[in-house]
Amino acid sequence: MTTDQVAELPTGISLAYRTRGEPSAPPVLLTAGLGQDLTAWTDPLIDSLVASGLHVIHYDNRDIGRSSYLDHLTPPGPIRLLLSKPRRDAYRLEDMADDAVGLLDHLGIDRAHLVGQSMGGMIAQTIAAHHPTRTATLTSIYSTTGHPSVGQPAVSTKLKLAGRTLRPSKTREQYVRRHLALTAHLAGTAYPFDPTDERTAAERHWDRLGGNGATGWARQVQAIFASADRTDAVRRITAPTLIINGDQDRIVAPTGGQATATAIPHADHLVIPGMGHHLPPGLTNQISKLLIDHIHTAA
Repeated sequence: MTTDQVAELPTGISLAYRTRGEPSAPPVLLTAGLGQDLTAWTDPLIDSLVASGLHVIHYDNRDIGRSSYLDHLTPPGPIRLLLSKPRRDAYRLEDMADDAVGLLDHLGIDRAHLVGQSMGGMIAQTIAAHHPTRTATLTSIYSTTGHPSVGQPAVSTKLKLAGRTLRPSKTREQYVRRHLALTAHLAGTAYPFDPTDERTAAERHWDRLGGNGATGWARQVQAIFASADRTDAVRRITAPTLIINGDQDRIVAPTGGQATATAIPHADHLVIPGMGHHLPPGLTNQISKLLIDHIHTAA
């Protein structure tokens, strides 16, 4: 396992990141989803990418892990989260995309293969739309365009997520129990999660959060709301694009993947039966092969 490094961006944001593989190999930037840190990308998945001849960079978004926390911004309350109503001082997905481009600048990387899951897919889409010269390929995993008629979470999921803000975890064990419950809610029936693996992942995540996760998570949700419908921007994407989603997703409905594919006519779109909003070990080989084939075919 590599150790955390820190990129100090000109904007004042600090991003924690890790790299794996030969720096001279084609770079792949992995962007995690809502409330996820860089460890959301598992070692077996990263090992597969490195073994195929790629240089992998994965990082903590702002307001998560060991990157900057924007505590001067008041997080939205549960009612605003349920109503998808951002505060006026909210940052946007475009700001988070600029963070990622700043990380590439820090590393001296001109163009990268972009891979994002969930909110990370939205960020990767935004980079590809607004920074096309920095984008070699795009892979968007269980994500959406932000259009209000597609990709919406189930009501049960919205209530669970709002509860995280109303009653944030106060202890490591409480955080782990809630993580396991939410993962059970989101995982697809064909690819059940491993409770032992997920407990270890949740403990590792809590330790990297330092107990700061609740307010940062809420500000990240708010960034999604503030960015609203990004369909027009997504239509401008010209990079070779692969869209992956499952048919049992309770947080980003499968219509979000279809809308993304419709907005990018040249995109390849794969719907995996029985997959939810989770990448368990049973999907590692399939997802890594899809990424490797997409990246190397485009290259």
